[in-house]
Amino acid sequence: MIRLLPISLALVCLARAQSYAPVNERPPQLAREFRGAWIAAVYNLDWPSSKGLGAGSQQAELRAILDKVAALKMNAVMFQVRPECDALYQSSIEPWSAWLSGTMGRSPGYDPLAFCIREAHARGIEVHAWFNPFRAHCNNSEQLAGNHFARSSPNATRRFGSMTWCDPAHPASRSRAIGVILDVVRRYDIDGVHLDDYFYPYPKGGLTFPDGKTPAQRRSYIDGFVSNLYASVKGQKPWVRVGISPFGIWRPGVPAGIEAGLDSYEELAGDSRKWLKNGWVDYLAPQLYWRISPQKQSFPELLAWWRQQGSRPVWPGIATARIQSSEDPGRPAAEITRQIDLTRKIGDQWNGHIHWSAKSLVTNRGGIATLLANTYTQPAAIPPMPWVSNKAPAAPGVSASVRDQNTVVRWVPDGSTAKVAIQAKTGGSWRTLKIVYAGAGQTTIARTDTIAVTALDRYGNASPPQVLGLP
Repeated sequence: MIRLLPISLALVCLARAQSYAPVNERPPQLAREFRGAWIAAVYNLDWPSSKGLGAGSQQAELRAILDKVAALKMNAVMFQVRPECDALYQSSIEPWSAWLSGTMGRSPGYDPLAFCIREAHARGIEVHAWFNPFRAHCNNSEQLAGNHFARSSPNATRRFGSMTWCDPAHPASRSRAIGVILDVVRRYDIDGVHLDDYFYPYPKGGLTFPDGKTPAQRRSYIDGFVSNLYASVKGQKPWVRVGISPFGIWRPGVPAGIEAGLDSYEELAGDSRKWLKNGWVDYLAPQLYWRISPQKQSFPELLAWWRQQGSRPVWPGIATARIQSSEDPGRPAAEITRQIDLTRKIGDQWNGHIHWSAKSLVTNRGGIATLLANTYTQPAAIPPMPWVSNKAPAAPGVSASVRDQNTVVRWVPDGSTAKVAIQAKTGGSWRTLKIVYAGAGQTTIARTDTIAVTALDRYGNASPPQVLGLP
């Protein structure tokens, strides 16, 4: 006997099986903006919260950070992997970081960088591995591991105050830093290599680094290092972005009226304007940690000047950590959202910025995370790198079907596809809903009338969108 389904149940089954078909429609271009946050391990500033936590606790804390970054619709983290000639990853060259286990050289029981990449990519977030190339030891009173650079190559390091530094003038210091960075580039699926402002150390008490070198000689060593680093990374994996975050003022008096208590060009050997002009970086992130209004260190004036110095993106570091802080009493969270608004208006480069630091977002310092919900209204794709590659990937093979009150989107990417962007049209308006790593093969969104799926390659280039609608 043939049993007929009740009409209501038949309609449900039909709805569940309903498939999308190609339609002749074009969505708006994807929004583009680099939205990053630093995750600092040194001094346990961001992660892990203290030394000696178990692997499970460390992983839970890192997941919580990445969950917040994803919830805010941000797309990148600068994950510190080498604070002081140590490693927050499995290394045959340098010892495990003491900021993990409490003892330099002691394994935390897992690979934090591999874990971070896996968890971040699952959330559509890029990981830029953050290295300190020349800081060797933060506290000379603490024990060094036997294979630490300061013990194996003591003639290439110098003590300065309570710390030890690799001497950039020594070839072994430069080759060691390049070597460990390339080791990570080769072995890990990172999206970027990131350095901050610590090349030569900041002066202390009127004293400068005791190497007997002139400022010009020091700049020559650092310029050579930066140029070599960029070429070496591109030689290994050209899609890996190289970014540097220098002190926010190139030189006092530049631009006119700007004051600074430090001459980064002379005292840190940081000719960062040259690196930008010469294309030795894929992005520069000067640390513009000052407010909008003070004229002596004006955020908009400095940003405008930096964005005139070269053709590569300038994505400033912004001091979210200074909201209601001892460094800047009374700074409101709205200062940060106003600065983000300025990064979208000043200059004609690709938009972007980086928050110092992740902890401020997780703790919603001064209500900043709440405000950012109105600033990051939709996911944004990472800007492209046309100076490296401008070849668009092929459009992905896409299918979609209705399942209950959801739409399941599936794709078959070609070998060049790294991420997939999902746009949806509901009630006549398009929105970007997700940008996910392509390896997942499918994703689920709320049921919608029309969808567009765009492939993005590792350089950020976008394919033509595949647009599907319900019949």
